[in-house]
Amino acid sequence: MHADFGIGISQRAALGLIGAALLLALASMPQPALAQANFDRPGGDYSRSAIASGDPADCAIVCERDRRCRSWSFAYPTAPEAGALCWLKNSVPPRVESGCCVSGVRGAGVLEPRNSAMESAIDRYGGDYKNFDLKRGEDDEACKKACADDNNCRAWTYARPGYVGRDARCFLKKDIKPPRRKPGFISGVVR
Repeated sequence: MHADFGIGISQRAALGLIGAALLLALASMPQPALAQANFDRPGGDYSRSAIASGDPADCAIVCERDRRCRSWSFAYPTAPEAGALCWLKNSVPPRVESGCCVSGVRGAGVLEPRNSAMESAIDRYGGDYKNFDLKRGEDDEACKKACADDNNCRAWTYARPGYVGRDARCFLKKDIKPPRRKPGFISGVVR
């Protein structure tokens, strides 16, 4: 038995096409911009302030509390005396990839990258058996490689310049300690 709801085959086909067109339109709509580490938004600045905590989430909060703010960029400190800076913007400039910064739009919060090899804004405090300053230009990849090349190393933590000293610092760990959120640090487990 077949139920007929008064809709012919051509009408069903038309409704199917309309439904497909709506799904396609929804899929192609711009997605909300999330704040992301390793991106800057150059331009549109109207205010700059120091962020004593060194936490990009605090810059996002400053933007939320200022009605003029449409987007923001947080610049990591380059040395302890330089401190972290928060740039508020009255527009939403396009993102540009840059390890200097975290940026976002008002209302987006902060999205820290996570994968099995790298834990952004994470410190694995304790278990250190060796730590050293990295040369200018070396980053978390150099710290991760130092750990991978050392059979005694099970985990590592990289501190950006300005968070524990003038230069970036690498901590090699004999034990895998629990992760703790800490801005300016990147960690990982090797073995």
